[in-house]
Amino acid sequence: MKQLFAAPCALLTALAHAQTGAWAPVETIGSPTKRHECAFIEAKGKFYLMGGRGDKAVDVYDPATRTWSEGPDMPLEMHHFQPVVYKDRIWVLGAMTGPYPDETPLANIWIFDPASGDWSQGPVIPELRRRGAAGVVVLQDKFYMVNGIVDGHNGEFVNWLDEYDPSTGAWRKLPDSPRPRDHFQAAVVNGKIYAAGGRTTSKHTGKVFDLVIGEVDVYDPGNKKWSTLAANLPTPRGGSYTVALDGNLIVLGGESMAQKPAHAQVEAYDVRKKTWTTLAPLGTGRHGTGAFVFAGKIYVCAGSGGRGGGPELTTMEVFTWKAK
Repeated sequence: MKQLFAAPCALLTALAHAQTGAWAPVETIGSPTKRHECAFIEAKGKFYLMGGRGDKAVDVYDPATRTWSEGPDMPLEMHHFQPVVYKDRIWVLGAMTGPYPDETPLANIWIFDPASGDWSQGPVIPELRRRGAAGVVVLQDKFYMVNGIVDGHNGEFVNWLDEYDPSTGAWRKLPDSPRPRDHFQAAVVNGKIYAAGGRTTSKHTGKVFDLVIGEVDVYDPGNKKWSTLAANLPTPRGGSYTVALDGNLIVLGGESMAQKPAHAQVEAYDVRKKTWTTLAPLGTGRHGTGAFVFAGKIYVCAGSGGRGGGPELTTMEVFTWKAK
């Protein structure tokens, strides 16, 4: 891997008046490629920024040296996906390719091996269950693909739930969720799958960013049933990204018609107390990227700083939970 041109990233300082926790810029050697509708994920102690619109290689960040380097090319353009790590490899399903607004769902799972830097084409996704902008999680050695949209940004959003078993290659339809949604991410908290944020994208009716969803739907794999939280997401928005930390579902960033800049809101739902808390806002509002927890802290990078496709960002920031 070659090291990217090195100049420390210039990052905005996190807002100081936050209610809980604090965001701080991550000063790095080199910068990643600017991108949005991309993914940001950690595997075996290194951070991977991948995908997004256009032809962009994987960027790799080593937190031990604070250095970005350029990794392998993507096997094809892929965007609007939530990757997951399973057995030390990064798996991509529920992604799209191609230009706005007629993007096409990928026909196969794709798998990236960080150790070798190689991509491999995985199993075929059943034709009638393909979609992008879906939430994807791994729970007890099974993959779950939640909701999404079939026809790019045009309007065929779905409330589907599918289970994929990597040991057998079998796909199984599970009960539909209470409502469709796309442009969101899912997370597992205490053994249950949470679908929060997102929207129903409908360019056919001129409602691309408008139809955001406040309800949070929860799937219990134990009884194979869905429920909906009594308390809605305080700031509904699409293009958001989600993590689980300390028994909390945390929804970050996003975009909506409420404002032209990307959302900086970060909101946490305590599954035990059944209450939402406003956390420190992002130093830079962003949507269309990913987040993850590493060493007890939340990291975000890249994305779009405004509603729609730009400006594309390269900055990274980290959240530290305030001790109670």
